[in-house]
Amino acid sequence: MKISASILAAKLTELGSTVPAYDPAAIDLMHMDVMDGNFVPQISFGEALCKEVRGLTPIPLDVHLMVSKPENHVAKYYELNPYCITFHIETTDFPVRLAQEIKNNGAKVGISLNPGTPVSSLETVLPYVDLILLMTVEPGFYGQKFIVNGMEKIRKAKEWIGSRPIELEVDGGVNETNIQELKKNGVDIVVVGAGLYKTGTPVENAKKLKTLVSN
Repeated sequence: MKISASILAAKLTELGSTVPAYDPAAIDLMHMDVMDGNFVPQISFGEALCKEVRGLTPIPLDVHLMVSKPENHVAKYYELNPYCITFHIETTDFPVRLAQEIKNNGAKVGISLNPGTPVSSLETVLPYVDLILLMTVEPGFYGQKFIVNGMEKIRKAKEWIGSRPIELEVDGGVNETNIQELKKNGVDIVVVGAGLYKTGTPVENAKKLKTLVSN
């Protein structure tokens, strides 16, 4: 299981001193929550900070566009050579075209669902994506608890994926109390915020989480 460190939960003023020390064996991806204050109420950061983080570490970026009309923003992130660029199914009328554009520019394509969006909404775009990101909290609000029906939705997503080579990522409320069940249900990548940054050091916390799912 891969761990994607949610930079939104870190102290942004300290990234220059902390991120270079991140161990790629513990933290696999850097999760960059780009928020526009429109699709979600919060404004976080954009391509400038993503570029700064990219320059601090060899760990690939996991770019999550929580923005309206992502087709107007996505080209800003191609030069960062991210592991994946994920957009929300709720935010665009052109998901297939956007997915093809992202793939043509060398990044994996991710598509994300809010908690209230059914997995069935992915049916027409599944052939074009490499990753599904399920939000297990409402996007834009840091530190929430894992939603009640989260595991059920994860199982439904795995059924839709079937034998397709699509990774399943989960974002929201992931910690030591549920990471083993997430792995059991087939999750490939977990985004961890408070679970890495609330206490201790993110690298040591990531190692502890990896230990829990190592068997």
